[in-house]
Amino acid sequence: MAAELRVGCALWAHKGWQGRFLPGGLRRTAQLPGYATWCTAVEGNTTAYGLPSPATVAAWTAETPVGFRFLFKLPQQITHRRRLRNADAELREVVDLLAPLGERAEVLAVQLPAGFGPGDLGVLSAFLARAPTAHRYAVEVRHPAFFDGGPADRALAGLLADRGAEWTTFDTTTLFARPPTSDAEREAWAAKPRLPRRPVAVGDRPVVRYLGRDDLDATVAGWQPWVPVVAGWLAEGRSPTVFVHTPDNDEALGLARRFHDDVRAVATVEVAPLPTPTVAGPPPTLF
Repeated sequence: MAAELRVGCALWAHKGWQGRFLPGGLRRTAQLPGYATWCTAVEGNTTAYGLPSPATVAAWTAETPVGFRFLFKLPQQITHRRRLRNADAELREVVDLLAPLGERAEVLAVQLPAGFGPGDLGVLSAFLARAPTAHRYAVEVRHPAFFDGGPADRALAGLLADRGAEWTTFDTTTLFARPPTSDAEREAWAAKPRLPRRPVAVGDRPVVRYLGRDDLDATVAGWQPWVPVVAGWLAEGRSPTVFVHTPDNDEALGLARRFHDDVRAVATVEVAPLPTPTVAGPPPTLF
């Protein structure tokens, strides 16, 4: 059986993709199915701010193949305002709402604020211990103490391993490698955390969020350290998911597939191919 490397973007509907990667003038109901011919996963950022209706969840289920994966973020009511405390009812509401998606939503993202530090690990451990076992959980931390290789780093990795959770890596090193040169890059510089590259997997479903530049060559050059890492995870029997972001995301759809191609070219195991994409006329000739 071929190893599974899923790739995706931060969103599935983007105006800059229509007429280039995807047919122009796509109806709303055709945007997610079109995206799912290019990528096999997508981040679900909107759930951080508000939950969709049951009808919307049912539509997402109908519009995606069984092998497709969403990584929905838990609401900020749980992660930022309650900081994982006394949030069992809110988490159950999310789990019940997403149930129709089945394995498409098998992993939920727990994106924590920068102030959530080593002193909060007991809260995280208790939260994961009580969390419904129908899902796995991918935890993203931003406190600098978790990135220096010290006791907090090791404690968090051990906690996540014990609870069967993943450590989501958000790699912004390429974005911050040189000053911004576009409005979108300047906005990203102001909004995104400066986090180091952390190429270490905790579980068998590692998650990487990679943020490049609006410059294609710089983005591709910046992900090169990840190519052997991800290929190594596949050889170890892990099933990673990698999300490719750029500040304006105009080229992210094609870049995600290119990352998959780069890993597949060096992998020592067979890697399942991506679906055949729906394109707007002739395939894009970006690279």
